Amino acid sequence: MIRELRLENYTVIDNLAVEFAPGLNLLTGETGAGKSILIDALALLLGEKVSPKFIRAGADRAVLSAVFEAEGTTEKAVTRVLEETGIDAQEDGLIVRREIAAGGKGRVFINNQPATVAVLKQLASHLATIHAQNESILSFDATARLELLDHFALSDLDFTCEAFSQWKRARHQIEELERDEQDQLRLLDLWSYQKKEIAEAKLQPEEDEQLEAEKRVLANAEKIYKAAMNAFDLLYEGNGSTSSTLRAAQKAVEELARYEPKFQETLRALESARIGVEDVGATLRDYAGRVNASPEHLAEVEDRLAVLDRLKRKYGPQLSEVIAFGADVSRRLSAVENKDQILQELRQQLEGAARTYLDAASAVSKKRHQAARKLEKLVEAEINDLAMKASFRITISSDEAEANWTGSGFDQVMYMIATNPGEPLRRLELIASGGELSRVMLALKAVVEARSGQARDERGGQRTLVFDEIDTGIGGRAAEAVGKKLKALSQRNQVLCVTHLPQIATFADHHYVVEKKESGERIRTAIRVVSGEERTEEVARMLSGAKLTDASRKHAEQMLKANA
Repeated sequence: MIRELRLENYTVIDNLAVEFAPGLNLLTGETGAGKSILIDALALLLGEKVSPKFIRAGADRAVLSAVFEAEGTTEKAVTRVLEETGIDAQEDGLIVRREIAAGGKGRVFINNQPATVAVLKQLASHLATIHAQNESILSFDATARLELLDHFALSDLDFTCEAFSQWKRARHQIEELERDEQDQLRLLDLWSYQKKEIAEAKLQPEEDEQLEAEKRVLANAEKIYKAAMNAFDLLYEGNGSTSSTLRAAQKAVEELARYEPKFQETLRALESARIGVEDVGATLRDYAGRVNASPEHLAEVEDRLAVLDRLKRKYGPQLSEVIAFGADVSRRLSAVENKDQILQELRQQLEGAARTYLDAASAVSKKRHQAARKLEKLVEAEINDLAMKASFRITISSDEAEANWTGSGFDQVMYMIATNPGEPLRRLELIASGGELSRVMLALKAVVEARSGQARDERGGQRTLVFDEIDTGIGGRAAEAVGKKLKALSQRNQVLCVTHLPQIATFADHHYVVEKKESGERIRTAIRVVSGEERTEEVARMLSGAKLTDASRKHAEQMLKANA
């Protein structure tokens, strides 16, 4: 859900900020006021191509930013994209910013961290969908078409996806083993040498750390021995040592405790301190006894460390990585040496994985075909409620050839429509009229959302659906039907819609007026939220034009009351 949109030096906008809310957000205003400019700005923030023409005259750059909220599974999906791209998440929403420079180049920031347009496009599918006149904004690609049908069919693709991954993994292992003979022989010699070199070293985990510690002791053996024995003498052995002093104090307190019982606790404390000091002294003495100032052993340790360092330079900065590399090389050698047996096992695995995948994908495909017949009838009825006489069909091409296998099955889905009687069916995304396209997508979304039968908050928070030019060529009952469908759709999604019709505007949960204002010698676009009497005035203007009448005001009040 989009929470806030900010634009600076963007087309005719010098500085604009607007906060959107859950539910149905409708934008109205006179023709040319700049309503669609806001939709275009949102599309840019979702990854559309920029151009210097978007920069306000006289400015050197335009800045667009938005704050999105994501919850539930949507939040998880967004977080996954951020983690994969190395961008830190924030608790107070997702902040997207895009700067457009005069030369046409620009910069992208996500949560105030540099990012790319590719990341914006990855996030876009989880945040918002824009249905407008520009086909590129629609982005109704093969994946989106399939996802829409699966949403309606309530398809569970987890098993299919896992089966595809297992089949793909087995196929990759077979391809790796079936490299040409010369390449295998070259690698075999190299792997054999690497295995032998690592095996002969007889590496032990964390051996280098232990040897480094031992080297420090051996190199400073005399100093360490003197320091340990000096501490031992001070604590335990020498005249006036801590131990002897504590013993003397202990005897004095014993005498004192004979007359004053409260010093029994002090006596026990002294006893504990003396035992602790003597234990430390004994530890120091034993340690000093083990210190061996052997130049020969020091040389051996240094030679062993040199061997380990050489292996780490070749096979990994950490000794654990060298050991892991050796194990991996051994596995590869074993695979090559037992190639025929392993290939036979892998081919059996591949055949089994293929059967499992085809069973899973076929079950999904069957469900899609059944759902498509239901969906096309429901959508056609919905479309024809919106002042269109259209025929709507869904075609599914199912090709079980391996080249067509994916994690979501082997189906390709097309949505076909004839917007007028007698016309041939054409792909939905090729409809020329932006208004017709928006109405068809509204019908599709309304049917699919109704079918899902689950509240948006159970599935992962609200997404933003944007409709532009949805009311082109309609009025009366058709316009009211569009308003009702938008209202129903907004129960589970945040809906933003640009409209010119009062019949639709009266269904808004939040009503925004976009208008042009003169500032000095320049025109700028502004936006404001209207409610109460201001909203009645705006609906009345939409009914009667620039000249408001008592009749239009009264009619506006009645419409607002009826659709509240």
